[in-house]
Amino acid sequence: MSFHIVEQAPARLNRSELAVPGSNPTFMEKAAKSNADVVFLDLEDAVAPDDKVQARKNIIEALNDLDWSGKTISVRINGLDTHYMYRDVVDVIEQAGQNLDMIMIPKVGTASDVYALDMMCTQIEDNMKIEKRIGFELIIETALGMQNLTEIGAASSRNGSLHFGVADYAASTKARTTVIGGPNADYAVLTDPDSDGNRDVHWGDMWHYPIAKMVVVARANGLRPIDGPFGDFSDADGYAAQAMRASTLGCEGKWAIHPSQIDQANDLFSPSDEEIKKAHRILEAMEQAKKDGLGAVALDGRLIDIASIKQAEVMVDKAAQIAGN
Repeated sequence: MSFHIVEQAPARLNRSELAVPGSNPTFMEKAAKSNADVVFLDLEDAVAPDDKVQARKNIIEALNDLDWSGKTISVRINGLDTHYMYRDVVDVIEQAGQNLDMIMIPKVGTASDVYALDMMCTQIEDNMKIEKRIGFELIIETALGMQNLTEIGAASSRNGSLHFGVADYAASTKARTTVIGGPNADYAVLTDPDSDGNRDVHWGDMWHYPIAKMVVVARANGLRPIDGPFGDFSDADGYAAQAMRASTLGCEGKWAIHPSQIDQANDLFSPSDEEIKKAHRILEAMEQAKKDGLGAVALDGRLIDIASIKQAEVMVDKAAQIAGN
């Protein structure tokens, strides 16, 4: 273990993150009653330019009037390159900051973007005497953001999570796809012919690199890595497959752009009863090994050691966090 200790962001259950347009008060009322772990009220992509001002007012009213108990509540502001952003930050924090947990910053490109928001939030909170510091959710959705990801992840003590914005990332990198998330038939490996001349096609995951990089940077800075949207909300199997790839790499949760994806995300990013039971058996076996003066033992035909304890503890801690929510 390095002498440098990674400080962890405040623990938040983040299996599902529901996107809700601020221009639709009815949707926000339904979101408050949903099973989503995190809800972000959107002022950016989901709101037309002519509706931005009213959407901001709607969100302030929703933050103050609706019961968000049991949820983390966030607001996605407009980009730093727009003239909407400063009023998003000032109005929302001044009028409803005491009811806000996180600000979601879209299209983060440099660490300076995060620094600028940190400065604004600090001044507003101090002026309004808001003691609770609002955290940051950072969406990585451009080539610039991916290039500067290491610096972005460490840019502020407010940082809580990194999110992969697949659609804008694809546009930024000029990827040959028009779908939001999921695989692409052209991103495949063609095997060599077998003895009969047959060749197999194996699809790959064109999003493996950015998600894997995001997970590494997030964990190195004590942050939660979250997979972004999956556009075809009628394809539950496709959503599950993408979620499982992200989960396997280390993501803690995934966006839900439709209410039908909430329970699915909660289930997919929760350890199963079998996984929890196995984790407890590992901890029990290693506890016995410790008493016997051993550093490693065999369990079910497999070697387990100190590293196995750390893996099992992650599973047990997650189960406890879910049970206590």
